[in-house]
This record gives sequence, C-alpha cells and structure tokens, in this order.
Amino acid sequence: MIEFIIIVESRADAETASKLAERVLVDKVDWLEPELLPYLFRWSGLDPETDYSCWSDIKDIMQRAKASGLPIPKFLGHSKKRPLKADGAATLKILNLIRVIQLKKSRQDEDSRYLRAVLFIRDLDNQPERREGMQQARAEQIDQSPQLEIIIGVANRMREAWVLNGFVASNPEEVQLLEAIKKQLPFDPCEESHRLRSNSREEPERMRNPKVVLEELTARNELREQQCWQETSLELLRQRGKYTGLTDYLDEIEQRLIPVLLEQSPEADD
Repeated sequence: MIEFIIIVESRADAETASKLAERVLVDKVDWLEPELLPYLFRWSGLDPETDYSCWSDIKDIMQRAKASGLPIPKFLGHSKKRPLKADGAATLKILNLIRVIQLKKSRQDEDSRYLRAVLFIRDLDNQPERREGMQQARAEQIDQSPQLEIIIGVANRMREAWVLNGFVASNPEEVQLLEAIKKQLPFDPCEESHRLRSNSREEPERMRNPKVVLEELTARNELREQQCWQETSLELLRQRGKYTGLTDYLDEIEQRLIPVLLEQSPEADD
C-alpha cells in the first residue's frame, strides 16, 4: 500500500491536516467514497508503523535511521544553490531520508515501504521565512527520482486559525458568545482569524490569541472543535481561509495529491 508521510508539530495538526485532505480527495474524485480511503493509502510517519512525525523529533529520527544502517547522505547544512531560509535545511534532511527509503523499495527489500508523497504542515508563527525555506527545499527536490509529491501546508499564524475558519454558531448560546467576542475585538474571529496575532493569555491581549478564542467558542470540547473542519463546507473553509493559509493548503491537496491517488487507483489500470 502506498504511504503519505505527514510532518507536523502535534497530533492535533496531523488529525486536522489529514482529515481535511481526505475531504478534498472525496469531494473532487467522482468514484471515491470515504470508506475506500483505508484501502488506497495510509498516513505515515518517517518511522515504520507510525501515523505521523513531529518536526521536534527529526534529529532523533535521523539518528535512528543511520543506526539502522540506512545509507543517508551527509547533509552539509546548506543548499548548493542558495542560502536556505528557516526550515529549509530540516525539510531537505527529511527529503533525503525519504529518498533513501524509496530506493530501498526499488531494490525490492521485503521490509520496504512505498512512499509517494510527503506533507509538511507548519505553523507560521509570524515567521514567513518558514514557508520560503520549505519551498526552497521543494524546488530542489521536486524533479528528482524516485517520484515524490511534496505538499506544503502553512497555518497563519497557527492551526487554531484554520479551525476558527470553520466555526459556525450552531445554537443561540454560541451566536450570543460569538457576538460578544466580535464586539471585543472588534471583527469576526472566524472570518478574519488571521488578525488574531497575540500569544498572550493575559488582558488586554487575551482575546487576540487564536487559542483563547477557540477555547471560548468551543468550551474546550474536542468534538465541537472537530466539527469545525469535519462538517463545515469546503467552500466556506476556502472562502475564509484565504489569509490563514488554509485555502492554499486545500489547493495543494487538490493539485498535487489527487494525481498521486489517481495513479494508484484500479481505474488507472483500465
């Protein structure tokens, strides 16, 4: 079975990004039903039998990979073409490891894995150079063999901004709560969540922290939070996510991941 590697900052990031991607796949591929997804691909981490990998664990993962005997090329810490911006070097290291695993597959090793795409999911956190660094790494590797699709999803400023894009008040209490928050800001935190720029949980900046606003609106209810990105229409998510990076991410899934899936489908062999 093919695997899509997903690199994130947390379990919540992996869950949000993967489920959003699955929604786009099902929405755009006519014959694809949700129950077919587990038979077509699996989400994976860099380590075998894991569901995702975290940016913070990359150093340890690389050390384990080398200790296992994988011939990972020495990385000089910079690009041959130009200086790498933030996350560029880490992205290239990850891509180098994936290439080695892919080559192992081409030698028909019985323990080999069939890696066909990698998703880099990152909070921007007021550091636009993170996106640029990942794009630099992709530009260097996109045409190399074996084929690998490289997808970048950057949340401006963080994942919670994407979730807020999907919040739609579902009862009178939530309507009242949202209206109260809009008066404090004063703007709609769901339509313009990119304007929530604070990290503080203290007044007076508290209500400009996307984490705080999301906690207020969902009462820290994980199921209510999941509804924001699992049930809100993709059309509304695209409309609201123009400045949070969500629209760009959904577009990357449609343009880059769907072709990979279609190549593997039974219909592709007809």
